[in-house]
Amino acid sequence: MDREIIELDQGWDYMRKGITKLKNVLEGLPEKPFCSEEYILLYTTIYNMCTQKPPYDYSQQLYDKYKEAFDEYIKSTVLPALREKHDEFMLRELVKRWANHKVMVRWLSRFFQYLDRYFIARRSLPVLSAVGLTCFRDLVHMEVRANARDAVISLIDKEREGEQIERLLLKNVLDIFVAIGMGQMDQYEQDFEIQMLDDTATYYKSKATNWIEGDSCPDYMLKAEECLKRERDRVAHYLHSSTEQKLVEKVQHELLVTHANQLLEKEHSGCRALLRDDKVEDLSRMYRLYHKIPKGLDPVANMFKQHVTAEGTMLVQQAEEASNSQTANGSCIQEQVLIRKFIELHDKYMAYVNDCFMNHTLFHKALKEAFEIFCNKNVAGSSGAELLATFCDNILKKGGSEKLSDEAIEETLEKVVKLLAYISDKDLFAEFYRKKLARRLLFDRSSNEDHEKSILTKLKQQCGGQFTSKMEGMVTDLTLARDNQTNFEEYLRNDPDVNPGIDITVTVLTTGFWPSYKSFDLNLPLEMVRCVEVFKGFYETKTKQRKLAWIYSLGTCNINGKFEHKTIELILSTYQAAALLLFNSADRLSYSDIMTQLNLTHEDLVRLLHSLSCAKYKILAKEPNTKTLSPNDNFEFNSKFTDRMRRIKIPLPPVDERKKVVEDVDKDRRYAIDAAIVRIMKSRKILGHQQLVLECVELLGRMFKPDIKAIKRRIEDLITRDYLERDKDNSNTYRYLA
Repeated sequence: MDREIIELDQGWDYMRKGITKLKNVLEGLPEKPFCSEEYILLYTTIYNMCTQKPPYDYSQQLYDKYKEAFDEYIKSTVLPALREKHDEFMLRELVKRWANHKVMVRWLSRFFQYLDRYFIARRSLPVLSAVGLTCFRDLVHMEVRANARDAVISLIDKEREGEQIERLLLKNVLDIFVAIGMGQMDQYEQDFEIQMLDDTATYYKSKATNWIEGDSCPDYMLKAEECLKRERDRVAHYLHSSTEQKLVEKVQHELLVTHANQLLEKEHSGCRALLRDDKVEDLSRMYRLYHKIPKGLDPVANMFKQHVTAEGTMLVQQAEEASNSQTANGSCIQEQVLIRKFIELHDKYMAYVNDCFMNHTLFHKALKEAFEIFCNKNVAGSSGAELLATFCDNILKKGGSEKLSDEAIEETLEKVVKLLAYISDKDLFAEFYRKKLARRLLFDRSSNEDHEKSILTKLKQQCGGQFTSKMEGMVTDLTLARDNQTNFEEYLRNDPDVNPGIDITVTVLTTGFWPSYKSFDLNLPLEMVRCVEVFKGFYETKTKQRKLAWIYSLGTCNINGKFEHKTIELILSTYQAAALLLFNSADRLSYSDIMTQLNLTHEDLVRLLHSLSCAKYKILAKEPNTKTLSPNDNFEFNSKFTDRMRRIKIPLPPVDERKKVVEDVDKDRRYAIDAAIVRIMKSRKILGHQQLVLECVELLGRMFKPDIKAIKRRIEDLITRDYLERDKDNSNTYRYLA
């Protein structure tokens, strides 16, 4: 049986009644809610009107009527209600109308659901919910958006000034701006966000102008940090999450970027003042505020570097002034104090880097560059490399001025090696350290062998195996020498016919490991000649390949001096002992007699005779009795000499080894530069002068800072030795000659 045809006007009149009832419900008028029977009748009416055969299929007309229902309701009811309200009241009305509109869309979409399922799907038209949303956007949002935006921004500014506002209201309003975009953020950004960000910039620009004039740097930063926290809080409560980064950047720009120089350079409270006064918390805040700003930390790191450089340079100047006003010994102590102060300075500012500046590479770089400046300055003629080596020697030798526990020594050595990283002439440090290590080992002045090995391990990790290979060889040599001495003593016990006459200890060393020492033929007294011959005989039983070279300048002797008052044991160098033993067979000797018999140079003889006749212990009596020595002097054994001690050590005047060390290092550097140039040219074959110099500096930079002029001289020398040649067409280009 055929269904009765429903005409468009007839069907729409019935639907209008249902829509009117829905409007009444939304407006709060007395109206019963929809029952299921009413809902089914309304749905069925639409269904029937859409499924009638043409020309009675009214799907398109109903689709249009659906939109008209919204348009009519908005124009007759929604817009008039919004137009009569302003500011916050208008926002409340807007939120209410948006909530009602969503309800209306939901109900009408159910009544017209058949359209969505079939007609709209087949025609690819906007779905019913989208049509309802579009109506609100085109008719309501487009009209009220400017007023709504201004009202929201006004409330935000009030909140910034400390007033209480209804945050939920703002969230609901801004949710409308987001929802209207139907999945896109264009409406929210164009209609609200851009203007809000401009207002934010204006607001904080005004605040910053006032604060920067009246507040200290810490107070200003506290306010800036609080402002940023509140803006992030705003995003969390009512602004869209996509706004956070843009909003924070606006606030950062106005509060921190625009006034960065003025803030950081404030005379009594800026970055330098905070560093000077150890304001750790304020420095941490400064880092937190600026580290998220592109290049924001650059000026902070630069000021940090300048401050550390100034502190370190001041320490150097103080040490220089103190050393100029003191004796040589006092000057040495001052230089040791300087290294200790460098360590303390490094500890202090490394803690700043780690804690305040969160281990940021920019501040590590700043600290490194600062320490490189003042750690390489000379103090009283001593380079940073020499001072550091001397400091190590003072810690590691017996009786050094640094009285530390084993743990403290280990910790200090660790810090010394960190300071070494800032020394540009590491090869110079190595040579000074090797000289001092040799003296500690050879004269039994090292307080602890474990500490010696420990620092070598640390140096090896810092500078590589080549840096410490000779030093490690020296330590090993001493162990082998002790075994060798034990074997020698056993050799003497086993062969009664071999008797050196006196006790002798010989330390056999490997030439390549140890510093070069002056070696020449001292005419030994007969008592000593016998000892040397006996040891040679023993050593030849062990090896035929190695040749012994005797370094008498490193030897020590214990001899008994029989004076009128008492016998005193004298601890002397081999040279001093040889000179005194001459007086066993002669009562009086001239300067030239002693020189001839010992075969010594004038320089060495002056040193040793001065120590025996003009210094604290006058074992020899000199004529004339003056403080200076001359070739016309005569000497006699001072039999009347006495001392309250039964055992005394008579030192030789110290020799300034600095010049010799520097000469040795310069010689090694020439070889190193030659090797670097040849290595680079061997791999590149052809290279320009500038590039060769740059690569050479880079290659050698780990051990020392090569002088550009020295590199040029080595290039010229290698050309004359046919390792390189200049290009015929370009004199600034070199070719490698295989």
